[in-house]
Amino acid sequence: MNKKLFLIALIALFAFGDVSAKKTLRELGFPYGIFPTGKNNAITDVPGVTVGHVTCIEGDDIRTGVTAIVPHQGDLFRNKVPAAIYVGNGFGKLAGYTQVRELGNIEAPVILTNTLSVGAGMQGVIKYTINQPGNERENSVNAVVGETNDGRLNAIRKMFVTPDMVIQAIKNAHGGKVEQGNVGAGTGTICFGFKGGIGTSSRVLPESLGGYTIGVITQTNYGGVLEIDGVQIGQLLEKHDFINHVKKTENVDGSCMMVVITDAPLDSRNLERVAKRAMLGLAKTGGIAANGSGDYVIALSVAPENLIPDKAKKLTTTVLSNNEMSSIFCATIEATAEALWNSLFMAESMTGRDGYHVDCLPVDRVVELLKSR
Repeated sequence: MNKKLFLIALIALFAFGDVSAKKTLRELGFPYGIFPTGKNNAITDVPGVTVGHVTCIEGDDIRTGVTAIVPHQGDLFRNKVPAAIYVGNGFGKLAGYTQVRELGNIEAPVILTNTLSVGAGMQGVIKYTINQPGNERENSVNAVVGETNDGRLNAIRKMFVTPDMVIQAIKNAHGGKVEQGNVGAGTGTICFGFKGGIGTSSRVLPESLGGYTIGVITQTNYGGVLEIDGVQIGQLLEKHDFINHVKKTENVDGSCMMVVITDAPLDSRNLERVAKRAMLGLAKTGGIAANGSGDYVIALSVAPENLIPDKAKKLTTTVLSNNEMSSIFCATIEATAEALWNSLFMAESMTGRDGYHVDCLPVDRVVELLKSR
């Protein structure tokens, strides 16, 4: 890690404390859904999937970062993964979409960052990929880079994120427990008027339904009327979008990135159907995919038997039939909703650009409301 990246990590540690002291919705005693989670309740419960962050906190106005999702630990460019992208609302700058739609695969780590750093994200992914052994002669890489706009807390116009930070996030990627809240691409985000961030969750289907794992990671920066497990939290706290008509002004716009990965053997067509269900998870939280909100879902399958060898002339794949999809749809909705909620529960209050301050979710009050339903 270079000196600049080390200082960024050190500043984040001392300025904002240990985010692990926060608890997820489930850890607070509110398990959501009918299917069990994986060991870590994270996207990394899907075999081979790793996640890395670079968190950029500097001075009084840099509040941003990068999150990298690595689908498998082999050569991604040589063994691509089936993939699909669903656009819930297209007010965003998602790079790499057209090639994924055309070819139905992803060939590099997926990157999340801020709106004005998509270019740096692409440069980082491209530089990382062409420098991998065996790629010395390659001159085309499809970098999939998603974003949300953290410009309220972060001096986004400074374009602080660099390609080297993106490479570092990829190299930081690890399995097991995933850091959530004010980390990586979620460092400066806002959700439902509270501090947003990175959230993750997983579901494991019973063997009778295939035993597959579905993992989700989210970058939350969106609005609406917050709802948690059926309880109208936003209304009860009198803090939600459109409340300006009776009380005060809130901003309904924002964005949300959702990445869904499963080891179920799915092709790009059924992965698009899975991606659509993640939007139902967003709706479960009270998100409305507002006019100015870029809401995207990237869905991938890492079933080993269906990886796509770069030089293969013919492919023999095994994919689930349509009749086997409903349980995966349900698990995706559950994991997405919980990941979105976890981003709120794990986030810390933050002050950023021009002294702008955003409080974290008032967890104690929310727990009281959940218990009293």
